[in-house]
Amino acid sequence: MQILDGHTRTCGLIGNPVAHTQSPMIQNYMAQATGANLVYLPFPVAHGNLEEAVRGALAMDFLGLNVTIPYKSDVIAYLAQIDPLAERIGAVNTLVRCEGGYKGYNTDMPGLYRAMKQEGVDIAGREVVILGAGGVARAVAVMLLDKGAAGVYILNRTVDRAQTVADEVNQMAGRIFAKAYALMDYKCIPGGGWLVIQATSVGMYPHVEDVVIEDQEFYRRVEIGYDLIFNPYETRFMELTEAAGGRAYNGARMLVYQGIIAFELWTGISIGQDLADELCRKMALALGQQQVAGGARIKNALEKTVSDKSVVLIGFMGSGKSTMGVRLSYRLKCVLEDTDKLIERQEEKTISEIFEQKGEEAFRQMETELLRELSERNGQRIYSVGGGTPVRVVNRPLLKRLGTVVYLRARPETIYERLRGDTTRPLLQGEDSLGRIRSLMAEREGAYVEAADVIVDVDGLTADQVIEHILGCLSC
Repeated sequence: MQILDGHTRTCGLIGNPVAHTQSPMIQNYMAQATGANLVYLPFPVAHGNLEEAVRGALAMDFLGLNVTIPYKSDVIAYLAQIDPLAERIGAVNTLVRCEGGYKGYNTDMPGLYRAMKQEGVDIAGREVVILGAGGVARAVAVMLLDKGAAGVYILNRTVDRAQTVADEVNQMAGRIFAKAYALMDYKCIPGGGWLVIQATSVGMYPHVEDVVIEDQEFYRRVEIGYDLIFNPYETRFMELTEAAGGRAYNGARMLVYQGIIAFELWTGISIGQDLADELCRKMALALGQQQVAGGARIKNALEKTVSDKSVVLIGFMGSGKSTMGVRLSYRLKCVLEDTDKLIERQEEKTISEIFEQKGEEAFRQMETELLRELSERNGQRIYSVGGGTPVRVVNRPLLKRLGTVVYLRARPETIYERLRGDTTRPLLQGEDSLGRIRSLMAEREGAYVEAADVIVDVDGLTADQVIEHILGCLSC
């Protein structure tokens, strides 16, 4: 157990927000493992208070700081010195005490490079595709230039922004090192077997279904996909890369290694590979998805015992079908199909517009026809179906043909709190929404129970507890 005393040094993280950070776990674990008399804490810094925060840390003799969004560039103005790599990147994430104040470093990119090397990803002499053209993408391009990559292709929704980044990097290189393309112009890039670094926030929790490029042809050209996101642990980008036969990695090991480099700068203590690997395992467990051993991602043992049947989530609107569907699709590594979204795409109208223009009965017929079509498909999937789908008697056997039917059951009061203010639900418009919810739930309860193979009462459970309950039932 770490003992804090009058000689304990303080390090910390400044940014806004910082409550979600995994850095205290990483840094305090290293301090305990190495015997360093150091404690690490997160410090939220409100907009306009950055200079005071840096001066205050210096006045209180903080050993060092990490810096996160939105201050990685702004903090440069308050440094006594800056490392050349951080200066070229234009962003600082680590402050180390020096004469007259703090020296700024960027450990993110050395952390990414060290993580890639540990996972057997060699960039020397290789052309690399970068998704995104923000500050992170620019930093990645600079790192690739420094480490001997042959060149980079920067793909971005706004090609002008990609060109700006390419011009900046080319000026540093003194040659044409970076080329800019719009996202769907990837087909103009020669060859295949690409190393692709996903350097945007697209796909980050809670928007885990999002991905920069959906086109499967793109992923057939990817040999290695490296997503800098680490939450969720398995992103949609990674899923598509693996489905096309490529290797996929996330940003968790990068996060660990950037923290290790910062710790080494603050303390002078070298962190060995065994401790680094242990930190990666702890990071994976903290993120709650998978375990990491030597860089390889291993499925949770429970998932290996789960039936390969599809899972059909039913329940009243607001019961959590969409959220649980996303989580299950990642846990079981299979596609999520939302029947409401499928109908909206087919009709090119929202559900509200279908109700308004064609009526509820027409919509219910669309649901039945879609269920018949889906029941002819092969392969494991997660299906999230509309709240009224099981009410139609003809739909119940169709749901069971799709897979194991899981009823997510919640109290009316829970549903009311979740849906309060939601104007997209056509059946809940008007006065006395709670009363309408109670009435509809009472009408549908018998249909839900009859259709279900498994019933999960979700009130009082966290999302993780609901998922574990479902997986436990599926493995029986």
